[in-house]
Amino acid sequence: MTRWNVVLAGGVGSRFWPLSTPDRPKQLLPLITGAPMLRDTLDRLRPLASLEHTLVLTNASLRDAILAMEPGLPAENVIAEPRPAGTCAALAWAARTIAARTGPASVMVCVHADWAIGDVDGFQRALRDAADVAEREHALVTVGIVPSRPDPGFGYIQPGAVVAGDVRRVARFVEKPDRVRAAEMVDAGYLWNSGIFAWRVGDLLDEIRTHTPEVQPALDAAGDDLDAFFSHVTSIAIDVGVLERSSRVLVIAGRFGWDDVGTWAALHRVRPHDVDGNAVNGPAFLLAAHNNVVHADGSTVVLYGVDDLVVVSRDGLVMITTRERASDLKTLLDSLPPELRGP
Repeated sequence: MTRWNVVLAGGVGSRFWPLSTPDRPKQLLPLITGAPMLRDTLDRLRPLASLEHTLVLTNASLRDAILAMEPGLPAENVIAEPRPAGTCAALAWAARTIAARTGPASVMVCVHADWAIGDVDGFQRALRDAADVAEREHALVTVGIVPSRPDPGFGYIQPGAVVAGDVRRVARFVEKPDRVRAAEMVDAGYLWNSGIFAWRVGDLLDEIRTHTPEVQPALDAAGDDLDAFFSHVTSIAIDVGVLERSSRVLVIAGRFGWDDVGTWAALHRVRPHDVDGNAVNGPAFLLAAHNNVVHADGSTVVLYGVDDLVVVSRDGLVMITTRERASDLKTLLDSLPPELRGP
């Protein structure tokens, strides 16, 4: 069996303004370790498949930056999407590419470039297990994360009937609930919908052919023309376009310290803390300050007597908000004058 890694690395990550920009988006920033998040992701995946069997799906504007970051990645393995068209289109094109190179029985393991992983060995074991199940069962397999808290920021998966061992059918997917419903689902044994997938590429393409009219006609008509495909495909998420419509979806539970680092406040969960619970990166001095997130890029940040803030400095610009409001930076960005917002 041939296995491939597929990394979704598109988007800008506007909720990490002012550090993230269109030409320096979240996945290319050192938000968790001293390396860009995409660099950490590729390193975690390397034991599963070589760079020759790794595809990175990204924006056309980021292709050169990604190849410069990882010179060992073949240029043809960085697929530059001409326009955003949803995860279903991106993964369909990846599956088609892999099928053409190594056949429809090849298994692709799909992850995102912007996650924090606490237990790398456990993460790699879960991905190998998912790939094994996908091959054995000819199924579309997802890894659902055992929740550490009721979080309304994530989608959820309800495990259904047992297939074998820890493998279960997916009873249903649930979009982001409110906090009360999230707590109820955690108590009932639901899992977080992580976006980790494994499947034989032929099986995914079969399910798209059967269930996804938003994608299949464009895939048929485009042939080998990437631009033609993305010009005609209808944007839809893989969860909605395939997984919620298919009867071949299985789930295994994952416990490896997964976190979707979607906001500045999320860094408080994944960065080391000082004795007062502050997560600090860069030059900073804090006194009588607790549970803050500080990212100082160049200039020094000083905090005194404040709690639960997010403070980001970069190139003479300082952004301050609360950890609670950090998930709503789009409202701020939409209100900023262009000279402050940047490119």
